[in-house]
Amino acid sequence: MTRLAILSPPCHYHPPANTDRQWQQTRIVTTRENRALTTSTRLASFALEDGPLVPTLSPHPAAVAAETLHVLATMDEVRTATETVAASGQRLISIMTPDLEPDIYDQPPILDIIKRFVLSHSFAKVRVLMRDQPRLTRGANRFIAMAHRLTSYLEIRLRASQYHELMAAYCIADDRAIVYRLRADRAEGIAGFNNPPIARQYLQEFDAIWQASGGEVPELRVARR
Repeated sequence: MTRLAILSPPCHYHPPANTDRQWQQTRIVTTRENRALTTSTRLASFALEDGPLVPTLSPHPAAVAAETLHVLATMDEVRTATETVAASGQRLISIMTPDLEPDIYDQPPILDIIKRFVLSHSFAKVRVLMRDQPRLTRGANRFIAMAHRLTSYLEIRLRASQYHELMAAYCIADDRAIVYRLRADRAEGIAGFNNPPIARQYLQEFDAIWQASGGEVPELRVARR
């Protein structure tokens, strides 16, 4: 992971149309050397300046402090960052994923972290929003199997139809830490292990989509009866 010392994100930037194509063309290829870049330059390459799909409240300028973001370039870095973010959670983990990406969430380290999280913290909760229903039989996916055993702590919902086109994937711990990828089918992304401004923006998006999405994965609905 490349470590970048940057300032807090601007609140009122309006990018041009066709953001995904612009992201493709202007993405900065990072090296292993540390670089100090402005938030506008670095976050624009990940389309974070677009902000969440759902309108959110902008952080008060006085409450925003300089933070550190880490640029992710490989799936190994994404897995490690996701484990670090999840392990920092104290009460809430929120996961946006198209299909419970097995390369990330069906791995022993993250499964152990989530299990310890829900069993060692009072009122702990894990929420997962998926785009696609996993084409799995019961128990074939270890995350689903764990959800069967921890139904009081772990809830999985299918995203409402109006949010099916959302391509991003992210994991948020409480309202401070986040791993974010613009496209779930790519490894490139960023991680902020103590970045409340960005984490809260996307947590507000997650909350809005969560409220609009009432359908649980059928396999889990059966387990709750």
